[in-house]
Amino acid sequence: MTTAHADGLERPPAVTGATRQEPPARGAVRPGRRRARSRGSRQAAAWGFLLPVVAYLGVFYAYPLYRNVDLSVRHYTVRSFVQGGAPFSGWANFRQVVHDPAFATAMRNTVVFTLVSIVFQYALGLALAVFFNHRFRLAPTLRALFLIPWLLPLIVSASTWSWMLNSESGVVNYAFHLVGIGRVDWLTSPHWALVSVIVANIWIGIPFNLVILYSGLQNIPAELYEAAALDGANSWQQFRRITFPLLRPVSAITLLLGLIYTLKVFDLIWIMTKGGPGDSSTTLATWSYRLGFGNLLPEFGPGAAVGNILILIALVFGLFYIRVQRRQAA
Repeated sequence: MTTAHADGLERPPAVTGATRQEPPARGAVRPGRRRARSRGSRQAAAWGFLLPVVAYLGVFYAYPLYRNVDLSVRHYTVRSFVQGGAPFSGWANFRQVVHDPAFATAMRNTVVFTLVSIVFQYALGLALAVFFNHRFRLAPTLRALFLIPWLLPLIVSASTWSWMLNSESGVVNYAFHLVGIGRVDWLTSPHWALVSVIVANIWIGIPFNLVILYSGLQNIPAELYEAAALDGANSWQQFRRITFPLLRPVSAITLLLGLIYTLKVFDLIWIMTKGGPGDSSTTLATWSYRLGFGNLLPEFGPGAAVGNILILIALVFGLFYIRVQRRQAA
């Protein structure tokens, strides 16, 4: 649109400061492009931090799991394990394992070992956590001492328990002798071998439960206990009405982790009893190792199949935990 002037010439209308748009200076970056570059740099940084984790999970978790599944569905010998070319066998290894007479014994021992261990570990850990939650002078020192079994290497703990429970020179039998109790063959008797490894595993697992449950107790407001005390609630009523209900989320993850850790316990049992005598203390973990590496003619496929059964059991409980958590959050 033009405007006529007195000189007869038409000139374009003047542009006011409100409508004038200066062209961007040379080298300047538009706001949209700047935001895109910033978003791209953040995504690059995120992938930079994520890639090492993905690589670690792929190398140390995904690939070993794939190899274990491959072992369980092929007929491997020592030669084919080294050179490759093992024929596909499908579910044959799993059928062989399930129909093996040792399977029922190993499954029963695994259930007993796992359930008894986590029940006593949780109960004693919770009792100690509640005890240390009442602050007193030596609480930090004693709490640190209770962490020693958790910090020791398992080979040290297992060797110590093997010495303590030795039938001939063990300190436990010596203490029984002092009070008039006869000798007990803790590690060589079919009736006591499983009990011995359970006791040792409980001792090792108590500190883990203590640490997690004690941390959960720190998040419970002290005002709730003060209000309950004013209402006349005693210690047991405070524990039943306040402590235990509010510890349920922490207790759930503690029991789940304890279940997974206990299912895969191998070195403790192997050092103390090697799963014996016979199969009296054999669990799925020790049986898997014995099949794959403990014989002159190793059975890699059945051993891997037992390992996959253990993974499946842990996965089922993990999915059950996730479902319970979603229901609580809904």
